[in-house]
Amino acid sequence: MPPQPKVTSVSVKAYVLIEVAVGKMTVRDVIAALKNVKGITSVEAVTGPYDVIAVLEGKDVNAVGDLVTRHIHTIGGIERTVTCLAVTLS
Repeated sequence: MPPQPKVTSVSVKAYVLIEVAVGKMTVRDVIAALKNVKGITSVEAVTGPYDVIAVLEGKDVNAVGDLVTRHIHTIGGIERTVTCLAVTLS
């Protein structure tokens, strides 16, 4: 039996597309709050149907889900999110 490859730390990357509710918080306020969340690697205001895109990383899918539900959804002014997991195509 051939030797098994060494398991290394796996990281899951996700893009979170965020709609900000009109009149509750400004996009700037939401961006400032997101920049304080551990695990978010970048935050940008964008044009189009979404107002903000945040890039985040977690140790696994569950960590990403926890980050989104406990730390992003709880920020005032965020109306809706769509989370897109990054994949590696071979």
